[in-house]
Amino acid sequence: MAMRKPKNTNQLTIFDLIKDYSTPAPFAPGQFRVIDALRHEMREAIKHCSLSRHQIAGEMSHLLNETITKEQIDSWTREDQRAEIGDERLGEEDRWIRRHIPGEYLPAFCEATGSTGPLKVMGTPCRVFFLPGPEALRAEIQRLDEEIRESKELKRKRMMFLKEIERREP
Repeated sequence: MAMRKPKNTNQLTIFDLIKDYSTPAPFAPGQFRVIDALRHEMREAIKHCSLSRHQIAGEMSHLLNETITKEQIDSWTREDQRAEIGDERLGEEDRWIRRHIPGEYLPAFCEATGSTGPLKVMGTPCRVFFLPGPEALRAEIQRLDEEIRESKELKRKRMMFLKEIERREP
């Protein structure tokens, strides 16, 4: 009889996660200011994407049916910069150039990069979480099946090797 591995007690189940999200918690001041996390997640999505920034812009342009440029993507992902404005009438806060990705562009960005990270950043403060769609689950199941087949094949080869070694021993 096969022995069962002890369950990892530190790992949350999907039901634990849903229960945690269903319990309302008080909001902290600034909790919904996610621009820095969004920029970081967008930079990570670009870094792990096989497309260049020009290609991402082209794909987004196709998906949105409007022109998106590499320079726009660069401006959405770089840190805020001081405006080079000599107008003394502007307050300190007005001298910052704020460059944010428009919300309606975010799904196209995620589709072009293949990352849902930016959408997760946007949903987390509202206690929204994402589950992979059916196709993603099917792909994961297929990958697991392939790993099982490979493991069984490796085990079979090792068993044959062990039998060969035992047969040769005096």
